[in-house]
Amino acid sequence: MLKHIQSETILQLKDEISVQEGQVVSKTLSQNEALSLTLFSFDVNEEISTHRSEGDALVTILSGTARITIDNTPFVLSEGQTILMPAQKPHAVFAETAMKMMLLVVF
Repeated sequence: MLKHIQSETILQLKDEISVQEGQVVSKTLSQNEALSLTLFSFDVNEEISTHRSEGDALVTILSGTARITIDNTPFVLSEGQTILMPAQKPHAVFAETAMKMMLLVVF
């Protein structure tokens, strides 16, 4: 079940979350044993440090620019680009500019 989002309405996902000064903000749209769907916003130079996930994590950048590091390899993504972070591989997210992203984790 999806929550925190209007149904039967055309939306811009990037407008569903706002950047907060000096923070990483998350808005969970759905979470269960099979998947997690979350919107994130990052102020410039904010980050989620290196960690691992039990599921495959698909990131889509909704606005701005992010450096996503997977297993020590950096990738720079901008609006509209997507990358898959495989389960169990160490990864991190760093906001090169203020940015927003959608994260889908499939367990």
